[in-house]
Amino acid sequence: LFILLSLFLIYVLWLGYQLVCFRTYTYEGAERDHLEIRGAYHIHTIYSDGRKYPDRIAQVASRSSLDFIILTDHGLPNRECLASAGWKHGVLVLAGSELSVNRGHLVALGFDPPKEDFSKNAEQAAYQISALKGFSVIAHPYSKVAWSWGKSTGYNGIEIINANTVLKYNILRLVPLSPVLLIKPEYALLKMLSRPQKNLKKWDEINQVQSMFGFYSVDAHFLYRPLLPSLQLHVLLDNPLSSEFEVASRQVYSALRRGRFYNAVDAAAQAQGFRFWAQKGKERLSMGEKTMFNPAITFHIQIPAPFAKEIHLIHNGKEILVTSKDNLEYKAPDSGFYRVEVYLREKSP
Repeated sequence: LFILLSLFLIYVLWLGYQLVCFRTYTYEGAERDHLEIRGAYHIHTIYSDGRKYPDRIAQVASRSSLDFIILTDHGLPNRECLASAGWKHGVLVLAGSELSVNRGHLVALGFDPPKEDFSKNAEQAAYQISALKGFSVIAHPYSKVAWSWGKSTGYNGIEIINANTVLKYNILRLVPLSPVLLIKPEYALLKMLSRPQKNLKKWDEINQVQSMFGFYSVDAHFLYRPLLPSLQLHVLLDNPLSSEFEVASRQVYSALRRGRFYNAVDAAAQAQGFRFWAQKGKERLSMGEKTMFNPAITFHIQIPAPFAKEIHLIHNGKEILVTSKDNLEYKAPDSGFYRVEVYLREKSP
């Protein structure tokens, strides 16, 4: 009995130490840029296999200071979910659908409601979504209902991190952390995260053939409070977000469709203010844009956060630069697909 009590005491002390040491890194004086908004993508509600109504989920998002959320209930499409879109509790609630197609699960976003159901053939469904002014994202490509790869033409995005997958495939890691779920569930999520190597490799392969944008997905069915603020899309708008729902939804979907956004693990650190662009003479190229290559193209990366971090510049899937600088200018060595990864280098799970 003494040994068991001693072990339990050691466990409690260890767990308490982990929680005391844990913090989400933020920085003072960061002015809010009204052209950068934050939201959570891939959320399920009571209209399919989620636990809450959209109104309650919007309340959670509002308390987390999110600007928008994107609902993606299962269906071909899910018309109840589509009808729930609108402004709720100061949060822009957008609604798409997660389609079950022959290759796996495909998320449809920003489309005009179809008169008939979407096809269960993946390529045909992607064509139909596009014809209705929408775009599509391949969901959890290597987990749950894994995607069977064929021609990638027609799809606009791919999920790089899927929180539901992270939870399911790392459930054993939760056993010693189970009490943390009641106190600081975001800590438990961070402990289970790892670099999504397989997803990134596939994304890099596809982008050498066609443009496809990467999404961090909460894929929330419950645990909305810790998940929604933990993995965020930071969307860069051309104009401040409109108070009119139709206009605001077009703004967000247009930016996502063009790749004008970046993903962040905001449970680990405040990502606000990250910028990545290319300069070609007087022409400024934003994320998601293409241009004819010339040797005068210079990449610019800015991260205003004062905490320790490491920037990795990736070209066609290969790392070509690693730096800890806050501001970087780098001359493009060759044509191709460029992206950035930023790692927190402070004490963090």
